[in-house]
Amino acid sequence: MKTFLNYLTFLIALISIISCNSVDKKMETQKQTTKAIDLADLDTTISPAENFYQYATGGWQKNNPLPDEESRFGSFDLLAKETNQKVNDIIIGLTKQENKENSIEWKIATFYNLGMDSVKLDKDGIKPIEDYLNKIEAISTKDEVLQCIANFHQLGISSSFSIFGSADRENSEMEIAYLYQGGLGLPNRDYYISEDARSIEIRNEYKKHIDRLFNLFEINNSESKNISEIIFAFEYKLANHSMTNLELRDPYSTTNRLNTAELKALSPDFDFEKYFTYINLAEQKVVNISQPKFFAEFNNIFKTTDIETWKIYLKWNLIRASSPYLSTEIADASWEFYGKFLTGALVQQETWRKVVNKTNSSMGEAIGQIFVKEYFPPEAKQRMEVLVENLRVAFAKRIEKLDWMSDVTKVQAKEKLAAINVKIGYPNKWKDFSKLEIKNDYYFSNILRANKFEFEDMISKIGKAVDKEQWFMNPQTVNAYYSASMNEICFPAGILQAPFFYLDADDAVNYGAIGVVIGHEMTHGFDDKGRAYDKDGNLKDWWTEEDAKRFDEKSKVLVERFNNIDVLPDLKADGKLSLGENIADYGGLKISYDALMIALDGKTPENIDGFTAQQRFYLSYAKIWGQNIRTTEIRRRTKEDVHSLGEWRVNGQVPGIKEFHEAFGVKPGDKMYLPPEKWASIW
Repeated sequence: MKTFLNYLTFLIALISIISCNSVDKKMETQKQTTKAIDLADLDTTISPAENFYQYATGGWQKNNPLPDEESRFGSFDLLAKETNQKVNDIIIGLTKQENKENSIEWKIATFYNLGMDSVKLDKDGIKPIEDYLNKIEAISTKDEVLQCIANFHQLGISSSFSIFGSADRENSEMEIAYLYQGGLGLPNRDYYISEDARSIEIRNEYKKHIDRLFNLFEINNSESKNISEIIFAFEYKLANHSMTNLELRDPYSTTNRLNTAELKALSPDFDFEKYFTYINLAEQKVVNISQPKFFAEFNNIFKTTDIETWKIYLKWNLIRASSPYLSTEIADASWEFYGKFLTGALVQQETWRKVVNKTNSSMGEAIGQIFVKEYFPPEAKQRMEVLVENLRVAFAKRIEKLDWMSDVTKVQAKEKLAAINVKIGYPNKWKDFSKLEIKNDYYFSNILRANKFEFEDMISKIGKAVDKEQWFMNPQTVNAYYSASMNEICFPAGILQAPFFYLDADDAVNYGAIGVVIGHEMTHGFDDKGRAYDKDGNLKDWWTEEDAKRFDEKSKVLVERFNNIDVLPDLKADGKLSLGENIADYGGLKISYDALMIALDGKTPENIDGFTAQQRFYLSYAKIWGQNIRTTEIRRRTKEDVHSLGEWRVNGQVPGIKEFHEAFGVKPGDKMYLPPEKWASIW
């Protein structure tokens, strides 16, 4: 699940509810077509004790071959695609009805229609960004460079660094500004620094891609030096002083609260006070500088880089951001590198899927309000609430029984567990989109307007009390998250569908799937990163020194186990990078199994399709991670993603769990067997 990316962070009122088909009819359709445990998903030619992932998902993999437009396709991705289709049906309904101009229905329909109109996109070409390109070309001073960067940030265009608002890690009740490293055209610093063959190949193709797009935009460089070399050299300086993905996992390293004088001393040449003025952010008494080394170097880059180089880099920022949303030729060129080359997909996704994704990211809560009325019945929310509380009880009991945690830490751990706020389905308070400006002119122009609306909303919250009602995912999103600074877990309606959640399935299935997801997100509050925050979301060391040491020792078991997994013949998993997610998977499996026992209350359910409740629990867990994936994507995700690959979220975890051994008769000598001394035994 997404834990909220190291930055991210990466981060929709009231609208009229549009009548839809009845929920009962939608849920009845699901009952008729979806089986919780489908025997066709299994591969019974192999023993579950030899390769449980293959046994539990081999049939699904065979029956769901990797589509050409996907680099990875699994149960998770299939649900996301099906949910997108539901959203698309909702939007199509809006486009076919009469909508009052500037109503939210009109805004959604207009945004979507412009994205789907390929004839107009091709005819318009680069018109949507011509004014911005001209403004960049007219830049003649460093102050104008600074102003352009600020304007790009307002429009959601990545340039130089990023800014966002979030809870103050030392005072989680208040929201402050965070400055964060950025400005790269490749996914992260390692693509610029690493000397392995694939990284070198990517750098060479990236430069070709830059030149190709500049040619398509008919932008020439007056200097003799190649445009792509200028841009790459500029980005390399940023990358060389950026933190690695692993370093970014340390919340202490990325917490550096500076006052105005300290920020000016760190960056005397790039005037952040002026930058804040340009983005309409009120004077800040304190700002969190997530990577001081990066911003010290950025100050030097700003000071020493000539205007012409800045103009080339800024044009690239704009070209890269706009390319997927312009003419077919330009969008295809963008996909050739970022889609096909980096991920291995063979063809592009259907246009409707891409436009739905962008409409979701721009007006997601508005669409979500319609989605939950049609696809998320009250009974689902009620059953989820019971699941969550059983998980909370099971986790508390596990904490109490831990032999490695002291009593004083146990008290605080249980207090933090009890304080976790739970959000299920959809927000209690919907976002107001009345100030969002949408016009019937250009698709990309509306994307920029939506980005600016979101940016202004975010900026308006800085310096104020944290809004505890705010959601960081749309209701229709197929994902979940834990926020350390909010100490909350969130399960949108999108993920509360099969195969994660079945309204009519037996408890074993739901505890094995969505139950483990709940436990996973809860455990994030106590993983190698989340445990650094107290029950109120403040960055505070509440563990005794000895407890912390014992936790780290037990965590090393998972690091070593995953470091020794061959994801490809020449590539191993990264146990350190994926540690937090692996701890959360492990905790989720252990805690949710205990919660299932609470739900069963000593009863032994009848076998279903020949499987015990315990077996169905683990089969259900494996089912949500069944997937097919391309070699290129395996390499990319192993380098970038803090999550382990689907196969190893199953086979990397269940061998170290006693209850799994018992459920499937795993014994010494079996490949799925690990002796007790190799179990993580954290939770």
